[in-house]
Amino acid sequence: MLTERTTLVQFLIEERRRHPGASGELNRLVVDVALACKAIANRVAGGALGGALGSADEVNVQGETQQKLDVLANDYFLRATEWSGYVAGMVSEELAEPYRIPDCFPRGKYLLVFDPLDGSSNIDVNVSVGSIFSILRAPNPGAEPEREDFLQQGTEQVCAGYAIYGPSTMIVLSMGTGVHAFTLDPSLGEFFLTRESIKIPATTGEFAINASNQRFWEPAVQQYVSECLAGRSGPRGKDFNMRWVASLVAETHRILTRGGVFLYPRDSKEPAKAGRLRLLYEANPMALLIEQAGGSASTGRQRVLDVVPTDIHQRISLVFGASEEVARVASYHDQPYEPPTTLPLYGTRGLFREVAG
Repeated sequence: MLTERTTLVQFLIEERRRHPGASGELNRLVVDVALACKAIANRVAGGALGGALGSADEVNVQGETQQKLDVLANDYFLRATEWSGYVAGMVSEELAEPYRIPDCFPRGKYLLVFDPLDGSSNIDVNVSVGSIFSILRAPNPGAEPEREDFLQQGTEQVCAGYAIYGPSTMIVLSMGTGVHAFTLDPSLGEFFLTRESIKIPATTGEFAINASNQRFWEPAVQQYVSECLAGRSGPRGKDFNMRWVASLVAETHRILTRGGVFLYPRDSKEPAKAGRLRLLYEANPMALLIEQAGGSASTGRQRVLDVVPTDIHQRISLVFGASEEVARVASYHDQPYEPPTTLPLYGTRGLFREVAG
């Protein structure tokens, strides 16, 4: 194995050699993140045997009930990265405010933002979960960052990725030179490169959305999904498959593996919120990966990576994957849409439609 495949560390060293002036601190930070992911993978794999399943009886800043593994995973990320001197500050889904590096450790030149355990509602039913991370440059290296320092557009990310804890543990990341996947060999405790320069087909016959929210969707999403469900006899002229795992990491990994499009749109269920997914540590890192793989990521109205953040826990809508499908959804936001009806008299070719014409 050691002679046949490239390790994560070897890959990072080769990437650094493309930039002779690089300090290597970014590489070492990625290795620290990978260490946190190994520790999380070990606890997830232990399941009920590790005593880490179930609720932590706490509510996070998102208003969500924390699972025990949410808390453990958050702690693993903090402990693995706070001491090195590579990070100036961190933002986590599980913390209301940016995490202050203990005074006994030096501040570095990077900011780390992360969702320590995405899809934690799936833990008790043994479905794949994951971790998401994004690395930004600190505006003032070596200094304590301000809250506003984290509010950078997704285009400013220097690295983004996720770990998926499933039948095998993998890290998928991009440092701006494509998307690459590494699989953990548990016998050696090392990640090995198993997929390089991943690409997403421009079109697809598969989409993912939580259909239980259909009554709350915007017209553009209603139109897109209804056309997909109409299948071969509808305006798209082909059949579509629908998927939903309730884990952003698992959904992204499927799309990077076999294509597709994912929709988590803004809806009227909670009209005060511009979406459900968090911009800094969910939407932005996934958008970078998808674009690096040749796909697209949009809010439905603009490119995700161009959104200017206003809060560290800001939520947005998200549509990503096959570029042609994302463009179609975006185009529907500018078009009028009349939902189909099951009432014959009010159908598209019904009596009153003809009279009105």
